Amino acid sequence: MSQLESEYRLQYFEDNGFHRLECVDCGDHFWTVDGGRDTCGEPPCAEYDFIDDPGFAEEYSLAEMREAFLSFFEDHDHERVDPYPVAANRWRDDVLLTQASIYDFQPLVTSGETPPPANPLCISQPCIRMQDIDNVGKTGRHTMAFEMMAHHAFNAREDVEDEYAYEGEVYWKEETVAYCFEFFESLGADTDELTFIEDPWVGGGNAGPALEVIYQGAELATLVFMSMEQDPEGEYELKDGNRYSPMDTYVVDTGYGLERWTWVSQGTPTVYEAVYPEMIAFLKDNAGVDLSDEEESVVHHAAKLSGRMDIDEADDVEAARDTIAEQVGVSADELRALMAPLEDIYAISDHCRALAYMLGDGIVPSNVGTGYLARMVLRRTKRLCDNVGVDAPLDELVDMQAERLGYTNRDTVRDIVRTEVEKYRETLDRGGRRVRQLAEEYENTGEPIPTTELVELYDSHGIQPDMVEEIAAERGVDVDVPDDFYSVVAQRHGGDEDDEAAEPTAETARFTDLPETDQLYYENQERTEFEAMVLDVFEREDGNYDVVLDGTMFYPEGGGQPADHGVLSTDEVTAEVTDVQRFDGVIVHRADDDPGKGEFVRGQVDASRRRRLMRHHTATHIVGHATREVLGDHIRQAGAQKHTDSARLDVRHYEPITREQVKEIERRANALVTENTAVTQEWPDRHEAESEYGFDLYQGGIPAGEQIRLIHVDEDVQACGGTHVSRTGDIGAIKILGTERIQDGVERVTFAAGEAAIEATQRAEDALSDAADVLDVTPQEVPETAERFFEEWKERGKTIEDLQEELAEVRAAGASDGDEVTVGDATAIVQRLDAGMDELRATANAIVEEGNIAVVGSGADGGQFVVAVPDGVDVDAGEVVGELASRVGGGGGGPPDFAQGGGPDAEAVDDALADAPDVLKQVRDA
Repeated sequence: MSQLESEYRLQYFEDNGFHRLECVDCGDHFWTVDGGRDTCGEPPCAEYDFIDDPGFAEEYSLAEMREAFLSFFEDHDHERVDPYPVAANRWRDDVLLTQASIYDFQPLVTSGETPPPANPLCISQPCIRMQDIDNVGKTGRHTMAFEMMAHHAFNAREDVEDEYAYEGEVYWKEETVAYCFEFFESLGADTDELTFIEDPWVGGGNAGPALEVIYQGAELATLVFMSMEQDPEGEYELKDGNRYSPMDTYVVDTGYGLERWTWVSQGTPTVYEAVYPEMIAFLKDNAGVDLSDEEESVVHHAAKLSGRMDIDEADDVEAARDTIAEQVGVSADELRALMAPLEDIYAISDHCRALAYMLGDGIVPSNVGTGYLARMVLRRTKRLCDNVGVDAPLDELVDMQAERLGYTNRDTVRDIVRTEVEKYRETLDRGGRRVRQLAEEYENTGEPIPTTELVELYDSHGIQPDMVEEIAAERGVDVDVPDDFYSVVAQRHGGDEDDEAAEPTAETARFTDLPETDQLYYENQERTEFEAMVLDVFEREDGNYDVVLDGTMFYPEGGGQPADHGVLSTDEVTAEVTDVQRFDGVIVHRADDDPGKGEFVRGQVDASRRRRLMRHHTATHIVGHATREVLGDHIRQAGAQKHTDSARLDVRHYEPITREQVKEIERRANALVTENTAVTQEWPDRHEAESEYGFDLYQGGIPAGEQIRLIHVDEDVQACGGTHVSRTGDIGAIKILGTERIQDGVERVTFAAGEAAIEATQRAEDALSDAADVLDVTPQEVPETAERFFEEWKERGKTIEDLQEELAEVRAAGASDGDEVTVGDATAIVQRLDAGMDELRATANAIVEEGNIAVVGSGADGGQFVVAVPDGVDVDAGEVVGELASRVGGGGGGPPDFAQGGGPDAEAVDDALADAPDVLKQVRDA
């Protein structure tokens, strides 16, 4: 008997006539009121029974089904909660995308550190699961973008009162199963066809019993009872091979797939027709996909069997397709030809919805994190459009979904898509050459191009596997494309796994028994003097000391703001503080002397440094706000660092920031400074703050705790732990020093505030003045004069190049200083010319134009060689240069028609050129 079998023997099942049975096909145990069932009801053990015969009393649209679910649970005393963004890294630092409704409440609520926004609650949460990307379109039921309707209850054991942010039991397994059964009844379902499959859940270090709810072949809900945590000594060993023990908190974690419920209510051939009817009709018409009545019949029949096409479960997807074709009564090739364009259209519809969610929620495509995943989906969607013949612009297709989802930033979404499509075209041009090189490398090996190479091609060039197959086929090379290719790529960049908890070091462990330090700097950020007691002092290996006080005005490094400096003094000791760090609430001052444990000290923060840092920190908020106003609401912080002389703000943006945009950002930032707006702080309840201001609060990181500190600067509101000026006018001025793209999708804005802004402006003016002096013009005339000098310099350079070419042609025509060598049917000119590489290349080109092989050497800068070969001559210039360069202690190479190289030994040039005839003949005969 399973260790968890007793967990499933509910009184509700007993009271309502349920039977525990074993599936004759897969062996899973399940509960049902139909004692005569022999299968669990889930494909491949059963087929879909609702296609063309809807499973509920009425048909529902997505909106109607969502409202039916939420209203049902509101009627059962659950509070409706607004959905969170699909970018889970807006409020979590351990995952990228929202994959389930429980992600909204991890890790702070599920651990009991903070209370939930309501208890119990219901929600319909948009989600994106990249691991399902390869199934989309094929199985008829998988969507990468979906809404998880859910109800949750957060419980804590009665004997752990006051240890967690919630206490007692709201409800548990009995009520959860009852709610599920009653919701099916409310929709007019035939509850005799319901099965509850026992399937323990594990994930992220937690586990618990779970029930998969199957109705007429479709899995419509999962009821997870999160009640265990990983423990090497735990009494339960579960399917992942780990052991688990009961937790103090236990959570009802349910998931009802909105799209599947809607599908079952409509009975369409696939879930896609139920979710995207208008878009599918548009795509079919645009691509010219028109099925006959007979073909429609085949599609309907295949759709009922398509549950077997699950890449996660089928050992061989194509074998599963062959089996379906046989049952449908057509050949496998006929079925593939019929289904391929439909599967592409289904996937395009789903992917466009995923892109609308991602871009609408402010994700900017890039090469890292959520940006990488958005780019991957976008490029795959574009390729699918090309495959099936959809010629509608991709930005229009994504906009169709963004409009349906109610996003107001649709212009920005379309802008991003257009920009990304253009980047993709440029990438394909470069990447296609690499694929051909790779095909050449594998052509003579008899081996297929491996998956690792495919992933690298995709990562580096965005080349889709089918494109690699097409190019490789030109040379008869196979390609190893796994069915779950895109899942493999997504996992490589996923970040959707919990980070390992950091183990305390010997350095930090010594502070664990000390009480949290009172943060006096929040009481008055202008104050720089204070008194405190020394709780402990730890001598460091470098001769300095770690000093812990009961309270401090010294701000510890954090949030991109450097630590305060200053002194701690007693009547006997004055210790200089050069660094301040925080370890789990304990603030540690690094000092050059020991003030003495138990002593009272006077602290003096370096006021000038503090003021400069405060100005730059507040200016960071202002610049970020101004940047959003100018560039769009998608702008989010990707990093920030404040210094005393400048600061930088990294923002996620899809194109370079123009000079005009920089000027407008600077103008708006200084307008806010001039308004002298009050800068205020408050400590509201976390959920109240998130509800009022959204997750843009967490621009600079995600704080813990029930209350969070908010900084208000005009309309900008952020959760922030840094020190700030009292009014924006205290900043004085903000000067943007420059912008640069530090990585794809991230722009860096560097600026200075206050005295630093004046100093930076003066440095720029000094540089301009120095340039004016050098050019002997006024500062205002520097740009025009510099441009004129630059154009003249380019013209002189061009004249020099022309003269060098003419000189080379004269020398080549005379060739009096060169030796003629016969190489097969060709003649080679071997010549020494002590000149620069440009002149060597020009001379070699001139010789080749006369139809001769050129071997030109120089001793002007070490030993240098250029070899050029006319068309039709069987001599590899790269090999010749390599041999000659080796004789002067170096190397070189290049394509067969033109190569160059050299080494440090100029004295060996003549000997190398003397060997050139033999080298030419050896290379030719090789």
